[in-house]
Amino acid sequence: MKRSKHRGHKQDKNGDEPAILETQNLDRQATFMGGHFDPDTVSLASVTAVTTNVSNKRSKPDIKMEPSSGRPVDYQVSVTVIEARQLVGLNMDPMVCVEIGEEKKYTSMKESTNCPYYNEYFVFDFHVPPDVMFDKILKLSVIHSKNLLRSGTLVGTFKMDVGTIYSQPDHQFNRKWALLSDPDDITAGCKGYVKCDVAVVAKGDTIKTPHKSSESDEDDIEGNLLIPDGVPAERQWARYYLKVYRAEGLPRMNTSIMANVKKAFIGENKDLVDPYVQVQFAGQKGKTSVQKSCYEPIWNEQIVFTEMFPPLCKRMKIQIRDSDKVNDVAMGTHFLDLRKISNDGDKGFLPTLGPAWVNMYGSTRTYTLMDEYQELNEGLGEGVSFRARLLISLSVEILDPSSPDTSSSTDVQLEGIPNISENATGKIEEFFLFGSFLEATMIDRKIGDKPINFEVTIGYYGDELDGANQSKSQGKKKADGEEETELIRDSSEDELDDDGDVASVATTPPMKPVVTDRNYFHLPYFERKPCIYIKSWWQDQRRRLYNANIIDNIADKLEEGLNDVQEIIKTEKAYPERRLRGVLEDLGQRCSQFLVLANTDQNLTGKTKLDRERLKLCMAEVEAVGQQAKAMRSQVKKSTVREKVKLTQHFLQKLRFLADEPQHSVPDVFIWMISNGKRIAYARVASKDILYSGMDEERGKDCGKIKTIFLRIPGKRGFGPAGWTVQSKIEIYLWLGLNRQRKDYLCGLPNGFEENRLSKGPGMPLSPPISLTYMMKQIFQLRVHMYQARSLFAADSTGLSDPFARVFFSTQSQVTEVLPETLCPTWDQLLLFENVELFGEAGELRDDPPIIVIELYDQDTVGKADFMGRTFAKPVVKMAEEHYEPPRFPPQLEYYQIYRGNGMAGEMLAAFELLQIGPNGKADLPPIDGPADMDRGPLFPVPIGIRPVLSRYRIEVLFWGLRDLKRVNLAQVDRPRVDVECAGKGVQSALIPNYKKNPNFSTLVKCFEVDLPENELLHPPLNIRVVDCRAFGRYTLVGSNAVTSLRKFIYRPSDKQANNWSAAEEIIVVNMEPEGNFKKVDTVVKLDSCSEAVVKVEDDDKDAKGRKKKRKKGDELEDDGLDESMLDWWSKYFASIETLTEALKGQEGALSDSEDKEDVDLADGGGNRRGKGKKDKKKATVEPAEKKKPKLDELKVYPKELESEFDNFEDWLHSFNLFRGKGGDDDDQNGSDEDRIVGKFKGSLCMYKVSDELPRDFDSNMGMFQNIPHNDPINVLVRVYVIRATDLHPADINGKADPYIVIKLGKNEVKDKENYISKQLNPLFGKSFDIEATFPMDSTLTVSIYDWDLVGTDDLIGETKLDLENRFYSKHRATCGITASYATHGYNIWRDPMKPTQILAKLCKDGKLDGPHYGPGGRVKVENRVFMAPTELEDENGLKKQTNEHLALTVLNHWEEIPRVGCKLVPEHVENRPLLHPDKPGIEQGRIEMWVDMFPKDMTAPGPALDIAPRKPKKFELRVIIWNTDEVVLEDDDIFTGEKSSDIFVRGWLKGQQEDKQDTDVHYHSITGEGNFNWRFIYPFDYLMAEEKIVISKKESMFAWDETEYKIPARLNLQVWDADHFSADDFLGAIELDLNRFPRGAKSAKQCTIDMVTNEAEMPTVSIFKQKRIKGWWPFVARNEDDEFELTGKVEAELHLLTGEEAEKCPAGEGRNEPEPLEKPNRPDIALLWFLIPLKAAKHLVCDQYRWLTIKIVCALLVLAILALFLYNMPGYMVKKMLGA
Repeated sequence: MKRSKHRGHKQDKNGDEPAILETQNLDRQATFMGGHFDPDTVSLASVTAVTTNVSNKRSKPDIKMEPSSGRPVDYQVSVTVIEARQLVGLNMDPMVCVEIGEEKKYTSMKESTNCPYYNEYFVFDFHVPPDVMFDKILKLSVIHSKNLLRSGTLVGTFKMDVGTIYSQPDHQFNRKWALLSDPDDITAGCKGYVKCDVAVVAKGDTIKTPHKSSESDEDDIEGNLLIPDGVPAERQWARYYLKVYRAEGLPRMNTSIMANVKKAFIGENKDLVDPYVQVQFAGQKGKTSVQKSCYEPIWNEQIVFTEMFPPLCKRMKIQIRDSDKVNDVAMGTHFLDLRKISNDGDKGFLPTLGPAWVNMYGSTRTYTLMDEYQELNEGLGEGVSFRARLLISLSVEILDPSSPDTSSSTDVQLEGIPNISENATGKIEEFFLFGSFLEATMIDRKIGDKPINFEVTIGYYGDELDGANQSKSQGKKKADGEEETELIRDSSEDELDDDGDVASVATTPPMKPVVTDRNYFHLPYFERKPCIYIKSWWQDQRRRLYNANIIDNIADKLEEGLNDVQEIIKTEKAYPERRLRGVLEDLGQRCSQFLVLANTDQNLTGKTKLDRERLKLCMAEVEAVGQQAKAMRSQVKKSTVREKVKLTQHFLQKLRFLADEPQHSVPDVFIWMISNGKRIAYARVASKDILYSGMDEERGKDCGKIKTIFLRIPGKRGFGPAGWTVQSKIEIYLWLGLNRQRKDYLCGLPNGFEENRLSKGPGMPLSPPISLTYMMKQIFQLRVHMYQARSLFAADSTGLSDPFARVFFSTQSQVTEVLPETLCPTWDQLLLFENVELFGEAGELRDDPPIIVIELYDQDTVGKADFMGRTFAKPVVKMAEEHYEPPRFPPQLEYYQIYRGNGMAGEMLAAFELLQIGPNGKADLPPIDGPADMDRGPLFPVPIGIRPVLSRYRIEVLFWGLRDLKRVNLAQVDRPRVDVECAGKGVQSALIPNYKKNPNFSTLVKCFEVDLPENELLHPPLNIRVVDCRAFGRYTLVGSNAVTSLRKFIYRPSDKQANNWSAAEEIIVVNMEPEGNFKKVDTVVKLDSCSEAVVKVEDDDKDAKGRKKKRKKGDELEDDGLDESMLDWWSKYFASIETLTEALKGQEGALSDSEDKEDVDLADGGGNRRGKGKKDKKKATVEPAEKKKPKLDELKVYPKELESEFDNFEDWLHSFNLFRGKGGDDDDQNGSDEDRIVGKFKGSLCMYKVSDELPRDFDSNMGMFQNIPHNDPINVLVRVYVIRATDLHPADINGKADPYIVIKLGKNEVKDKENYISKQLNPLFGKSFDIEATFPMDSTLTVSIYDWDLVGTDDLIGETKLDLENRFYSKHRATCGITASYATHGYNIWRDPMKPTQILAKLCKDGKLDGPHYGPGGRVKVENRVFMAPTELEDENGLKKQTNEHLALTVLNHWEEIPRVGCKLVPEHVENRPLLHPDKPGIEQGRIEMWVDMFPKDMTAPGPALDIAPRKPKKFELRVIIWNTDEVVLEDDDIFTGEKSSDIFVRGWLKGQQEDKQDTDVHYHSITGEGNFNWRFIYPFDYLMAEEKIVISKKESMFAWDETEYKIPARLNLQVWDADHFSADDFLGAIELDLNRFPRGAKSAKQCTIDMVTNEAEMPTVSIFKQKRIKGWWPFVARNEDDEFELTGKVEAELHLLTGEEAEKCPAGEGRNEPEPLEKPNRPDIALLWFLIPLKAAKHLVCDQYRWLTIKIVCALLVLAILALFLYNMPGYMVKKMLGA
């Protein structure tokens, strides 16, 4: 059974999708794939119109047609393996294997280290359905010493399913540690950690790339484990016992032809199916035994999985399969979602289930040799028929690994279990299903006009194949044992049924369809409605369904209320907060009602542990929701409505999750339409939705109601456009309940019918009717007022459509006229349906009329019209006796959302009224005005009272230019023109005479007047169309765009007061003491010794004293290396990135803070607690930063594109994309819009009512578009700075790429191919490129990154496009970012050719502002604002001079505070842009950090480009002197003396440079573990200070073309070894010191403890780069058998760091060599030992060590000698004796 992915909230397993507005929480609790669907964009009139019910006769229809669950989607999983730590094992060569599903990728191998550093990036691409994707397992394993010949040994693995990653915020884990465990030995504990980033991206998801922060804050492994929130860090092993008891209702499978042959010969009729059950969980598979030839197999087996708990794999997949010699096929699949059968709260419970039956659904039950719906049985897509039900139970037991009886392997085991009693799953009851077909219309004409009938099945009852025989056997079979009497008592009918009466009528009689119109048939039921009924026997587990129904009802009501609130907000009606309060009030009451109802639980048989636990859980959760709703109600204010609506949606998701019942009872009902014996289309109705209960709240929402159901095509064929055409629309009445409750099963039908039964003998009980005949009917006239539609789907290749609407009501249909070439038709047409016959009582019809279906089509000259979308509506009904008067009449026009499949395809504005024709005929109806204009022919317009009130508007259009026009029919566009049209009026632009030479328009502004509705929400769209004027007066459409909402272009004259704001002067003091707030991190260099201007002086020491005080601290500051000469652009960049990271962290902190507080708030009525919490958090994040960070000038790092921060720079110049070609549907509704774009129109619109008085300074030519620049061509120097790229998609086989930059602007292209960076996915470019461009011809800049290949063409990795023109002309001044402070030299030099004072003067002149007036004392006044700032500036030589530049710059940095014209100016910045690849739309291929400066050529030339070349690593030399060791563990037993000793030597290397490892000499025969060495290691290395990384360049292999650069952390490894002469040396212990922060060495060997390694966090740390020289004792550690660290020795070492130059000045020799030799160590003398050894050794061996062994050997030899003599002499003696000699 599958999850219904496409139905938003109902995660129920049925075809009953909720009414229209889903906030689409697809599957997986609204976290997966959520958010395709923004409720704010949906027009909700349709929702409220269709879904609000007045009476209770009809249930709500569902509008989404297409199941999206089985459809494949593009996914990309990216994994970065950064490093591993604490790997268990001695001296290993580890590599990491990343495995997803079947694909494996390996990192490189690192030699002899337990903490390898990889930093390798892997990408996996998939194109599979979401269900398949999310069940794939991501497996990280560490393998030790794998090579070509051997597979290596597994150290440990980590498993998690992809779904868990996808359900994380932003679909990713960032920099987390995966804990490795050994699958073969569960007692072993942790085997190490792998640090990685994992992200899963579906097409269309946006990735947030968190900034790669520095290494330091992640050393806390335990706090950053790779597990979702809420999962404990210590996960234990557990056994999962899945018991499989038996199955029933398997479909007939005559798989082999041989079986039929066999049957013909032998005549034996065996069951032709060999079922077994297969279970997959966490990447392991288990199987039961195969039951040969059996339709009702009984297994009684349990499959045992051993896996960590809580598991990181969410679903268990259970399949019944048919064993076959050739290939096994799945017969049905069920997924167990562990989240639904467990609860991790403090009163929670372990996963548990059953024993309970689970129902499986899949393809149809009829057997065919090639089953076209086979994948439905595999669990893909929605099942179209019942397949089987399986009795299972699941329990979990947490293991105690220390207990001896726990087996340590995790292999899947199979064990037998005892049989389960008959009624363990509940008492068997007889259920009764009744259905009546009231109408079957809209039957697709493709089906043909053969007779059609409908079949209804529930489980395996009702299916003509196996229904008859099974229902009887069931009734009889179950009637044994203790239930016998009861069944006989209840079953007088059954006995009769057995005696030849029909137990069920499951199909309607076949009937020939009748034509409705060119697309559809209908069945002529008229007054005679066919019925079906089925009796079936199931365990009585209605309580489960009742509880789910109550919660579902609460959720439905809540959703309806939320839709209302959103509609009110959207249409800007008054008081949305009142409605929301009402909704919350109602929710609170319903929740408390649930508590009462759910508790009335009778002790039913078959109640499982899960039932009890779920009841507790639901009660607790629902109660919490109710209380929070009540608390929240009091906090709803006008200002907070939106955020409260969001919170309320969380409630909705929670309720929907609770309502989904994991233990099934009665299977779902399927309705099939069968034409001439062939199954055509189906619908699936959840049994709980039609289940009857005496309590209203418990009753299913469609029980005893008329439901409109659209039948769908089954399986894969239902994807895409085929699945959107309605196969048939049926109105059906359904009722399901116990047979004994059935007295009122007909009461929901419209009244006024007679029942027709099958005749039975006299005195027999009544059987249900097989058809109903209606006596009453009402005659109506339906008036459909079709006004207009907007944003329709483009169905023709021109990118437009020729739309018309077809309206269906009952068995009639009518069509509007066709409007050619538009996506926004205004039909303004009234359609009349005369003599509509409806059956039933008048009163019921008034409250709850049938729905109207409106379908939109695109008329094609040839062939059939294309389907464009569908919507529903309910008419407003007027009975004959009512008056046609307000408030109900005339009806209002409302927008209805149009759907195409699951996607939205526009909206339609219309009104519908259904008027009863009374006894006087049509005379009573309101009159209809005749056709207004004769040219439209006999069409009626929408009448006066209903059509909107119009007023006169003037629309001004700014025509700027056209850009990026593609070819049309292979010809280039040469002389384009733009036509703008709105509501039938319009204007044309000037013709562009030569698009190539100048794509701008000569006349800028034109206007036209038009009558538009007063109500802004009803404004029609405005159409922009571009045509190319060819020779001979021909026109070709290039592309078009419909501006759906004109609201943002409406000019609203500002109030008089607003213009001058406050007349009072406001003084804004800038650059005094800043607040502790990370938004505006104060950006002044505190420490630079000479520049007064930017010195930020602390409060009170403003005099020289203060400065001296700072100087004193100088020595310390020197260490931070902050002298001006050392600072470069990169210092600024890294400081800014740190600020950004901190700011993001702070925001997250504040966010999580506010979320934590949210619950508290709700509980205690809110108040000021949250505010406080946030402030504290902010302080907390900022203060440490201020303590430790010297103030550099910073720039602004934008984590996304610059334009997204500044509203696409469309402050006055807008870009309208031009579309052409059919709308895409192939895979999804949004992706292919990109391909339809054929160019851009640049311009703007402005509309206002004609009466509005116009402002004073008005140039009538330009209309409202005053002071905009000219659009003549302009030459610009564009300077592109590319800093670096991150996470590039690998392009080579080795999982790397060799990236280089290509920049394209117009015809100019710069290829930086020779400077490619070898084998790097995070290349640092640090380059700037100058390109000359002429706007408007070259306005789009493309920055691409290509992958260099030695042979073949280079591949594009990804590219990003920037619209330079909008930036250039924007008021935000994006030409050159404004720095935070002004300097004329140094790293922060001002790079704009215009000085701040010039820029300010120009801005004031352009904005007609008063100012700037510079005053004394560092003040400047602009308009009525006064700014203050320092006024001194110093040049390179340290001379000070007066200047106003700081003042002007301060104003520019605060320009948004200037009244009237103020807006934020673009600061000096770096933007972070995603790289995209045209072949993989919507999926990022990496990111690029860059910025662009533009300088117009007619101004002064800019200075040279900033130097942002990557920092060269600095040369350093590390000298390590190993003086002594102590307490080294003793490994060897002396053969001679027997005492323990070790031959000690020390080995050391810098991480990543294992080739250069150096060893000391050996200290032989140390008995105490003491060793004396006086030995010097020398390690030269290149180091990047800012990134704290060592840079190594080396060839990866002998075949590599060029060197690859690696950056790795600076870590020194020291190891102590025991030297052996003949065998391999023994490893004794090691320590790794991170040169940036390692524990300070102990003063003496005594004080040196193992804590320095295990408890690193608390130890004081030092950095060799600051200390330069350090000496002390450090411990050596190794892991013992229990994986615990133990101390294996201590080393006294001295570390001395020199820069490259210092090392050259005073060289030193390696070991004890010259220069600066070290003296020889004082070791005990062992020279004479060798002479004495032979004697000593012999004595020792014989007398001491092996005394007993020697004695034993001597004895043994004597015995042997005697035996040998005996054997030797024996034959001779024998002969002697025998011969008697």
